[in-house]
Order: sequence, then structure tokens, then C-alpha cells
Amino acid sequence: MDGQTAGLAGGIAGAVIGLMGGAIGTYFGIKNTGGPRERAFMIRLSILGWIGITAFLAFLFLVPMPWRAVPWIIYGPALMWFIRWGNSRQAHIRAEEHPEAITTGT
Repeated sequence: MDGQTAGLAGGIAGAVIGLMGGAIGTYFGIKNTGGPRERAFMIRLSILGWIGITAFLAFLFLVPMPWRAVPWIIYGPALMWFIRWGNSRQAHIRAEEHPEAITTGT
């Protein structure tokens, strides 16, 4: 196997493993919700996340070389904000649905 074929095989295998990891994470993120509102929120959040990541990757592949750094400048902070916002919103919904599940930390 020459280097080009090995690189192509590695790229395909990496993409498949990455997509499988994303799908499994999405499945369990939705499955482990505590109520209907939380589940509906997680489904919407997952759809937005998949669309956002797909748009980011499409932009990376379609934009010429000197401009490929631009989406990284936006993507990094946006991803961190999106994760923090989603986690806090999910915790808020969970607390509303199950007020008895709130612990004091002791």
C-alpha cells in the first residue's frame, strides 16, 4: 500500500470513527434525559449542534486557503459558549421538571 492510499484509508476511518462517536454521544445525551421538556430541548440542541458543525466543516472545505483560519476564530469561542449555554439551560429545565432532585451538595 502506498502512502497516498494509506492516507486516504486513514482519513476515511477517522471520519467514520468521528461520526460514530458523535452519533453515540447524541443518542446517549438524548436517552439520559429526565423528562419530556428536557428530552425535547436535547433533541433541538443536538440538531443545532450537528448543523453548526456541518456548516463549519463545509466552510473549511469550500473556502480557499488564506481564509481557512477565519472560521476557527469564530468556531472555538462559539462552541464553548454553545456548550455552556446548553448545559446551563438543560440544568434549569431539569430543576423545573424535578425540583425534588436538587441536592445541596452534602
